[in-house]
Amino acid sequence: MTLRLGSGTLALEPGAPALMGIVNATPDSFSDAPGAKPLATLVERAEALVADGAAIVDVGGESGRTDRATVPVEVEVERVVPLVEALAGRGIAVSVDTWRAPVARAALAAGAVLINDVSALAEPEIASACAAAGAGLVVTHTRAAPKTKAFPAYDDVVADAVALLGERAAVARELGVAADALLLDPGIDLAKTPAESVALLRRLDEVAALGAPLLLAISRKDFVGAITGRPPARR
Repeated sequence: MTLRLGSGTLALEPGAPALMGIVNATPDSFSDAPGAKPLATLVERAEALVADGAAIVDVGGESGRTDRATVPVEVEVERVVPLVEALAGRGIAVSVDTWRAPVARAALAAGAVLINDVSALAEPEIASACAAAGAGLVVTHTRAAPKTKAFPAYDDVVADAVALLGERAAVARELGVAADALLLDPGIDLAKTPAESVALLRRLDEVAALGAPLLLAISRKDFVGAITGRPPARR
């Protein structure tokens, strides 16, 4: 399977998952040391991740923490764009974690090749922006609005994920995103209990049956803490 990322591609082989490194351009990530980080430090971190085997570096300009207010679009753009420009200029494939279309457009103009939307396309214009740029798009399962915590009563969390991902992927394709530029994320811990996240991991084959590559954003998540009893930095 080949994933289209802008003018490039990423070959995906069964049994050999590609790694995505994470660089948080935020002062309040749940897993990083608090405080703003200089651009040079963020670039150095990204280069180290690539040296360690990351095929894509995912940049975030807003913490996913639900106990923090949404930052203004302008602030998110200011955090993300200089880092995207620096990394793209070094030949690194850059993804940007955002649910807001203006941020996505700015990131794509700066050289990002993938938009990692964790909101189930709360703003469908993100798909249009990816289509116009020829970039990849991650469609994620969640039943919660961005920056909110909710635990819906699923009859079957896996069936719900398959249904919503299929529906939102169809919307993305209707808006021009190529089938080989789509990734699906079952949304581990997004509007889910740890037990529901584990159920999704056990039944990933049902999500994979939708036919697109899967992105599993599991690093340091709550379900790992529930299993190990460890805080985020020790997971």
